[in-house]
Formats: sequence, structure tokens, C-alpha cells
Amino acid sequence: MKETKPIKRHSDGVGFQTQTPRHILSLAFSLVPPLPLLWPLGTTTVMLTGLTTCSPSILLIPPPPNSCRFVRPLASTAIRAAVDQELFPNKLVTFLGKGGSGKTTASVLAAQHYAETGLKTCLLVSSHDSTADRLLNCEIGTSPTTCKDNLTAVRLNTTKMILEPLKKIKEADQRLNLSGGVLEGVVGEELGVLPGMDSVFSILALERYAKFLGIGPRRNPSELFDVVVYDGISSEDTLRMMGASGKARLYLRYARNIAKKTDLGRLAVPSVLALIDDALGLTGSQSALDITTSDKIWETMETILERGSSAFSNPSRFGCFIVMDPCNPASVDSALRYWGCTLQAGAVVSGAFAISSLQPGVDFSESIKDLFAPLPISSLTLPSFANPQLSGTTTVNKCSEHARKLLSTPENDMLMSLPSVKFDPVEKSVSLLMPGFRKSDIKLYQFRGGAELLVEAGDQRRVIRLPPEIQGKVGGAKFVNRSLVITIK
Repeated sequence: MKETKPIKRHSDGVGFQTQTPRHILSLAFSLVPPLPLLWPLGTTTVMLTGLTTCSPSILLIPPPPNSCRFVRPLASTAIRAAVDQELFPNKLVTFLGKGGSGKTTASVLAAQHYAETGLKTCLLVSSHDSTADRLLNCEIGTSPTTCKDNLTAVRLNTTKMILEPLKKIKEADQRLNLSGGVLEGVVGEELGVLPGMDSVFSILALERYAKFLGIGPRRNPSELFDVVVYDGISSEDTLRMMGASGKARLYLRYARNIAKKTDLGRLAVPSVLALIDDALGLTGSQSALDITTSDKIWETMETILERGSSAFSNPSRFGCFIVMDPCNPASVDSALRYWGCTLQAGAVVSGAFAISSLQPGVDFSESIKDLFAPLPISSLTLPSFANPQLSGTTTVNKCSEHARKLLSTPENDMLMSLPSVKFDPVEKSVSLLMPGFRKSDIKLYQFRGGAELLVEAGDQRRVIRLPPEIQGKVGGAKFVNRSLVITIK
């Protein structure tokens, strides 16, 4: 078969290209029967056209050589609502940096850039600051607001977000009859926001739009996005979210032991698990108050948390960028620290941006590049609010070509060549990449007979499981080129 030109978009079809080898996928559509597709070895373009309730037609087209380009589907609403997230995974993008370094500005620039490239983009704004509104020349509300083509923005308001989970819990309780109608008397509008609730409900909002954990029902077609850009409450809060899945797995293990080995746990936990399962739809089945069902729920929650942890370490699903003011030494130092903290949280950093009021094309000092090497770094220019009417149309022009490239195609090969943990069986040592930290900032602990190494840096903790050939007690540690080299004896 001859080579074909790149795919044209179809209003009723889906087009994409992949390099998945010999993988069988099932497309579960709500309006059509399951359609099994066999993807042959190598890069193949698969196009689904004329999807109906009867017999859809499938056309396999070989792509041009060395082509692995994702073509955003322009399918009908019914089809897009039915296509599984595994087929069209979206990406979460966020920014970390010192307060005032330009995180919100970078978030808006990134969201506009993705929208202009044809990706359906959602900008989630956590603060009530009006910076994003002015940059987009759009009033952002608590429900999805269309700011321009392919760009939707939502302001996260915890007071309003309390209502939906409470409604689901009430419905689950009504079906299971666990509280005897007590929950029905709780009035959501009376509830206020307590410390820590902003973070919890922000995670729920990220799950709603980015589907990192894959729980709950299929999303509304209006909430299907290719890219979700998250402007968090603070860098520290965002870091907590990155590491939440991995750390919650340990709490889950301890909670499961308590539920199995104590009288209180055996009495109360099955009812709580049944309520959670029914409200969130974890197992997709009617929950019964028995040990078998409880075990299934525990295992499902473990799988969900593992899925979340792996997503934050996958550059194709998650992009974290560090922002800084190159003219402010404190901002640069904080950027280095946030790079190290992100690695400690088990996530990956895709690049860094130097944001200043310099004109586009004006480069920052070579010392900044050397400081962050080999992490890719680019520059962004602060937009002007002198003419608010032009803000929404000119903001994205502040992105240099290199900045656009970094946002669109993070240099994954470079990221993979810079692993955060390296084991050396010959020297019997472990190397941890920890930029921004000093040796005095780090504490090492060992548990379970030397099979694990717990690293505490700043307010982040990470567990390193040692391979059998280098397990033992810590003999010493020293810094070598931003990496902490730990020798095992």
C-alpha cells in the first residue's frame, strides 16, 4: 500500500496515530457494540468513520515514515462521550515557583498556546486573584466558561464544590440505608470551608477534569479536554498533591490492617467502605457488607492510587514546569528547590521558564542555563495590562518559539537520561538527584532490615526500595554535582 498524506479531520470520525505494538484495544461506545481493534506492529493510523448503532466501518491507513503525531479527534458529541480515557488520555500541566514569580501568567500563556494549536484546553484557577481574568479578557466563573476557541476556564470555589460530593454521599446512604436518614438532614449550604479542605476539593476537581485516578462515571462531553492546565493555590500545596497518591498507599495499608485485626475495624469499616464505593463507583457493583466485598474495595483503592502515582511520573500524562524571575536570586534559588522537591514527590519536571519584563528574544544569562542544566529552559515575557482590551489576543504572542516548543514537546529523551535515582551495584551505592538541597537538609532512615531507604528532604519524604544486591546499612553520604551519593555497607 502506498504512503498517504496526513489524516484530514472528520466531523463524525476519530483519527489518531500510535506506536503501540501488537496491542488489542476494545472501544466501548455507549451507542454501539464493543469494537475490537488489532493494532499491527509499528506506527499505524487508525480512523473510525461512519460510526452508527449498526455496523461501523474501520479503515487502516499506513502513515508517513517516522510519523507519530497525535491528531485531536473532532468526533460527534455522542462518540467523544463514549471513547475511553485510555484511548485519548489528556495531559495535566502545572507550574511551580516562588510567590510572585509568574505562575499564573505562565499558566495562562500555556493554556492559550495549547488552545491555539487545536487542543481542547481547560484552565483551572484556584485563587480569587483577577490576574487570569485580565490576561484572558474574560470573567472566569465557577462553572466552565468559554474564553475563546478551544479554551475553557474554571475558577475552583471550595464552598460550592462541597455540595456535589455531599449529594453523592447522601444518594449512596439512601440506597444502603446506613445512617438511618441522619445524613439527609445535613444542609450543604450551611457548611463552611475548614483548613485543608481547599486542597482536598482541588484534588477532586483535578480528577473530574483530568481523570488521573480514573474513578467515577464517564465525564460529561463538555468536560472532555486534551490538556488541563492547573494554577494551584501555592507551590507547596501542588507538591502535596503530586505525592498524595504514593503517600496515601501507605496510609491505606495501615488502615486495612486495622480494619482486619481490630474489633472496631471489623464492625465499622465495611459500612464505611460500602458507602465510599457506592458514592464513587469504585468497583462498579452493588456493595454488600461482607469481607469479600471489602477486600475487593481495598484492592480497587490500591490500584487507583498506584495509577495516580504512575501518572505523575509519566511525561506524556503530566508536565511540571518551574518558573522564576532570572533577575531575582531568591526566585532562582527557590526554583532549584522546587525542582528537587518535585523529584522528592515522585513526579517529573519537564522544563523551566525564566519570566521577566524583557522583550521577547532577549536571552537570560548563561549562568542560569548552567545552573539548571541539563533541564531545558526557556524565557517568557510578562504581558502588559496597559490595554486590557488587547490582553486576551496578545498574551500568547509573548511566548517565544522555543517556549512554545518546550510546552508542546517536552524533551523526554533528556528527561529519561537524567533519572532521579541511580543504583550502582559495583560500588554498592545509590545516587539521588536533589537540586536545591544541602546535605544538612537531608535525613536518611532505614527500615525493614535495610531493604528500604527513607529520604527526608525539606518537608517531603520518599521511600527508595533497594535492589537485593546493594541492601544493607548506610555507610556514608556526600554530594557530587547536585546528586547525593549514598554508600551501602
